[in-house]
Amino acid sequence: MDNLSEALKKLKITSTDSTADSLEGCLDCLLQALAQNNMETSEKIQKSGVLQMFASMLMPQSSCTAKVANIIAEVARNEFMRNPCVDAGLIPPLVQLLNCKDQEVLLQTGRALGNICYDSHTLQSQLINMGVIPTLVKLLGIHCQNAALTEMCLVAFGNLAELESSKEQFAYTNIAEELVKLFKKQIEHDKKEMIFEVLAPLAENDVIKLQLVEAGLVECLLEIVQKTVDSDKEDDIAELKTASDLMVLLLLGDESMQKLFEGGKGSVFQRVLSWIPSNSHQLQLAGALAIANFARNDGNCIHMVDNGIVQKLMDLLDRHVEDGNVTVQHAALSALRNLAIPVVNKAKMLSAGVAEAVLKFLRSEMPPVQFKLLGTLRMLIDAQAEAAEQLGKNVKLVERLVEWCEAKDHAGVMGESNRLLSALIRHSKSKDVIRTIVQSGGIKHLVTMATSEHVIMQNEALVALALIAALELVTAEKDLENAQLVQILHRLLSDDRSAPEIKYNSMVLICALIGSEPLQKEVQSMAFLEVISKLRSHENKTVAQQASLTEQRLAVES
Repeated sequence: MDNLSEALKKLKITSTDSTADSLEGCLDCLLQALAQNNMETSEKIQKSGVLQMFASMLMPQSSCTAKVANIIAEVARNEFMRNPCVDAGLIPPLVQLLNCKDQEVLLQTGRALGNICYDSHTLQSQLINMGVIPTLVKLLGIHCQNAALTEMCLVAFGNLAELESSKEQFAYTNIAEELVKLFKKQIEHDKKEMIFEVLAPLAENDVIKLQLVEAGLVECLLEIVQKTVDSDKEDDIAELKTASDLMVLLLLGDESMQKLFEGGKGSVFQRVLSWIPSNSHQLQLAGALAIANFARNDGNCIHMVDNGIVQKLMDLLDRHVEDGNVTVQHAALSALRNLAIPVVNKAKMLSAGVAEAVLKFLRSEMPPVQFKLLGTLRMLIDAQAEAAEQLGKNVKLVERLVEWCEAKDHAGVMGESNRLLSALIRHSKSKDVIRTIVQSGGIKHLVTMATSEHVIMQNEALVALALIAALELVTAEKDLENAQLVQILHRLLSDDRSAPEIKYNSMVLICALIGSEPLQKEVQSMAFLEVISKLRSHENKTVAQQASLTEQRLAVES
């Protein structure tokens, strides 16, 4: 280490007016010492004050520049050296060096910047603001034959792409084209993996998704799937997963998805369909998720249902009923739920037996599967009276819904259970359905749903309760009383924040409830007339008119 101390002293004296040879000798000594004991040498470099001199030595025309950048890269491997490097003003001259033509200087500069900014979003953002992204993309294109430089660029992209602010800048470059071109040349698994690690965060941006599709990434991914699907090698299994996951990610963009769908005739769409009957769980999952993504507009949904996709998904679900793969169940149910959204698809899917296929998962204890199961059934019965009645009389289903209405640890499942309970009544308008729900203890949950923070859920609950009161008031009377429905309606009508439709449906419900003697007594005891008379001057005409009718009705009954 004596040589190191000597070199540091010499460097301080000679850095400005020494010959290149003596300067390089000092730098070589530092690099040698760093290779032997990086941490100790870095501490000595920091204490010596040499770090501050490096900024002026980072000049494109100097023969020492690559070595200076290499030393900075080495010392910045230590976390405690990163701030001193920033304080020494090394970032701006290093960024400038990215425009230099010397490949060794570029490599060491990239390493130095990468190490200084490692794990610091603040410093990475600073680099983005200094314009390094277009520069690095250009470097990748120019030096794609240089493996070390290519790797340096990919590592930098991987770090920067995690930042949201970088995506917009990447979108203005030809990064998609360069990465796909590079990807096509790779044979080794590790190199492909490295490119995948850059592609995944970039593909979260919709503009870049489309650029990647147009650059031909999908064809590369399909080729990987074809080559690895039957392999049991660890690397191939990992590559299959990464490729199929990335494929699904590309379909999350509306434009990229529609481009690949090609009216349902696209070769990519057809290939994805062939994944669903595959024996690979990973491909089954990716295929079902891809269908769920294609099913994001009515036109695509209608085309897919007319072309037999529902049967493929039901066959897939059948393979996963007993001790099945939860992620595949969830994905297939997601696809069916989306396909059931267009009105014209509902009757077709019900005829195909989708409701029965979905009900097989009623025993599932997995909240994600429960959530999608509920959503699928709710979509299927929308405006389908016969199906709503059939499901609403299914005691096992209704009892499970009532159970899930209390799943406080899973707000999504709880919300969807309440909504389906309400939908069964609203779409069937059936006394039998109401009786089943009353007998299963569902009334209290519909009353609680009327106090939800979501207006749509409040409204659905109030409409269902009004139907109960109109069709089966005697059967439900005791449960409505125990659930304190009248007090809740008084609160909703008194609250200025209640939406107009909530006030309107609350008054409709009040008019129906006074057909019950105990409920009528409650209404009379709570001074509803006073609250409702104020609503006669409500700015919403429908609310004001209903207030007048309700007031007249209450006055007659009292």
